[in-house]
Amino acid sequence: PLGILSALPKVAKADTASLIGVLNYALTLEHLEYRYYQMGIESGVIEGADLAIFTKIRDHELAHVNFLTEVITNVLKGEAVSEPGFDFTAGGNFMPFSDYPTFLALSQAFEDTGVRAYKGQAGNVMENDVVLTAALSIHSVEARHASMVRRLRTKKGQDTVKGWITNDSRGSLPAPTQAIYDGENNVSHGGVNVVDLTGIDAGAVSEGWDEPLGKDAVLGIASLFLAS
Repeated sequence: PLGILSALPKVAKADTASLIGVLNYALTLEHLEYRYYQMGIESGVIEGADLAIFTKIRDHELAHVNFLTEVITNVLKGEAVSEPGFDFTAGGNFMPFSDYPTFLALSQAFEDTGVRAYKGQAGNVMENDVVLTAALSIHSVEARHASMVRRLRTKKGQDTVKGWITNDSRGSLPAPTQAIYDGENNVSHGGVNVVDLTGIDAGAVSEGWDEPLGKDAVLGIASLFLAS
């Protein structure tokens, strides 16, 4: 998305304050993901060839942080939110940097959240075509991350999930993560029940769309990992 910056001054007028708010919300999520992967790499918990995978994901998240910061500060002339402090143990409930399966599980949770969070904000940046394009570009990268991590966990025998979400299943993730998946069993789009229209079973239909996740729900999930 960095190549989009040159076009940003030419976009249609929109509510700048609202755009800054949405982008700072996205930036907070990107800070969380970048710091998580950076700490994972530094901890040595990542096994073997998987290190290359998570190094690439870390690099993507850092690019997202830098891009959103640039747009907020230099294009929209706003103030970018600083990286908050994170406690990825959630008060000692998880040990992602000493237990690799836990690291992978939280990675899936964060990436699945990110995919839905970006879709949830698409309507709030629709007046600004270029920002919308950039947000959806980041959304697609997050979706690829989620697919990679989900398949990796299944390959390692830690779950049986596909690269995408089926119904509202969290797989083998712990119960507190269910909020990430609630609502994903929706099969009606544009006022049409796709199961009735096509005869395809509900599970398969649910796999065809990522459902948006609202800001309050996303921040509720993220707040579990904010340092007090």
